[in-house]
Amino acid sequence: MTDAPLPPLDFAVTKNLAAVSPAQRAELLEDPGFGTIFTDHMVDICWSQKGGWHRPRVQPYGPISLSPAAAVLHYAQEVFEGLKAYRHADGGIYTFRPEENGKRLQRSARRLAMPELPVDHFLQSLEELIAVDGAWVPEKEGQTLYLRPFMFAKEAFLGVRPAQKYAYYLIASPAGSYFTGGVKPVSIWLSESYARAAKGGTGAAKTGGNYASSLLPQSEAYEKGCDQVVFLDSDGNVEELGGMNIVFVKKDGTLVTPASESILDGITRNSLLELAADRGHAVERRGLSLTEWREGVASGDIVEVFACGTAAVVTPIGTLKGEGFEDAQPLGELALSLREELTDIQYGRREDTKGWLRRLDA
Repeated sequence: MTDAPLPPLDFAVTKNLAAVSPAQRAELLEDPGFGTIFTDHMVDICWSQKGGWHRPRVQPYGPISLSPAAAVLHYAQEVFEGLKAYRHADGGIYTFRPEENGKRLQRSARRLAMPELPVDHFLQSLEELIAVDGAWVPEKEGQTLYLRPFMFAKEAFLGVRPAQKYAYYLIASPAGSYFTGGVKPVSIWLSESYARAAKGGTGAAKTGGNYASSLLPQSEAYEKGCDQVVFLDSDGNVEELGGMNIVFVKKDGTLVTPASESILDGITRNSLLELAADRGHAVERRGLSLTEWREGVASGDIVEVFACGTAAVVTPIGTLKGEGFEDAQPLGELALSLREELTDIQYGRREDTKGWLRRLDA
């Protein structure tokens, strides 16, 4: 039994009088990069212990005013999400499985002792922003409008307790193709000195602290000549990369992905595994040790390793490096084939038989 849909929020809309011109926007969309250009507007919804979710609005994109004593600055009550809007050939604007992002935002908020934004309100916030900033969704191949919903504690106090006031925002940033010149295998540095998260911690929540803790080992990876970092849990099992899940393909066609309470539940990963299962591949979610990884590659039992996430979708792993070793990783065809199938669905080039797409501009 599912909950009845909530009535829509009554959004106030204040147009940005300093919005860029169509010509300026077209110039910015020629090469948007990632995360440095933002659309003209943003969504803002307040929550308080007394009033619940209230004052929903779309307003000009701009600075947020905060008290120096705002709880988020001291106790890090903050969660966020990431998803994309795609321009289809018919001009329509769609996003991919946004209900799952809304549910994950709720789970993250619950872990951080924050109020849970109803999924219906989350979905409406996407539609309200696209209603005013839909022209920012790029048309060029491989480009998208990246949507970044986030919530934080804004109550001004210095006591250690859950805050009583929060803000939910949604901003958007046009994003260029993640790979220029085609998908390229990446090199991975094995971090054995640092942990991304711990059992009972916040690893399964999409919260900034998890990413902050990955920055130093990521810098170490760069120093070692690698593109990304991979972490182990306290038992020596593979967890995930700094910001992506990992999947192993075995010789018999089985896909294995680490299972742990401290791993982010990846929507892209889950979708890829479902597509693989539809093709007849067995899928296992279980612990997989570093020893099993290295021995599997050496013996030929593991024939492909790839990372996956919202930004890159799928990235083949070409090299695993650690203290005293460097293992070439086998490259296969399944990862890129799954990537093609998933992106074809997202961009409307292939029929969406699973109901994963949601139109935002209807």
